[in-house]
Amino acid sequence: MNGSDVLGLLMVYVYVAVLLLVSERLPDDKPNLSRKFIHIMVGNILFILPLFQSRFVITFLAAAPFIVLTFLISPYSPLKIKHRASSYGHGLGLVYYSISWTIMAYLFFDRPWITGIGIAAMSYGDGFASLTGQRFGKTTYSVLGDRKSLEGSLGMFLVLLVTIPMVLIYYSQRPDPIIILVALTATLLEGLTPNGLDNLTACFGAVAAYLLITGVGL
Repeated sequence: MNGSDVLGLLMVYVYVAVLLLVSERLPDDKPNLSRKFIHIMVGNILFILPLFQSRFVITFLAAAPFIVLTFLISPYSPLKIKHRASSYGHGLGLVYYSISWTIMAYLFFDRPWITGIGIAAMSYGDGFASLTGQRFGKTTYSVLGDRKSLEGSLGMFLVLLVTIPMVLIYYSQRPDPIIILVALTATLLEGLTPNGLDNLTACFGAVAAYLLITGVGL
């Protein structure tokens, strides 16, 4: 582990700690706001990824520990630690989020923009789908049990059309118009997936679509 890895670890843990503290101070009458604040803002970790020089450090010290930590604040935790970020909505949503990040960090350590695409899909995309649907959703649908809205899905699609190119530009990769299919894939999977599992399907779906479209292999 070198100095850059240490700095990356510090930034990840300090940033998440600040988000948890801020989320607890959000209005009590809007519990979903706290959860979605964490959900969306944690996505900014993708901008810290270039600091990591070790696959082991980013995977097993920066990402994987959050699987345990998010489970411990979930409704299923044996410790019964309560935090508004996980007490509303799907109790294991943040755990799935952490699992996705861990797998992406390991598989694409040497191509962090791919990890960034997956994180953007499940953080910015899925997060804004929920907020947009809650605020403007009138045309609802339900495929496998979860009720969602076309307005929320449209919000996610539009957000990804902006954020995925931003991720690619940040990592000095050329955005391609065909990235529209990546955004569409993530949006469709988010709409079809129930029980918080969209934090897995939107992430992996976006990454799979990107790999297929660009011809880049694992």
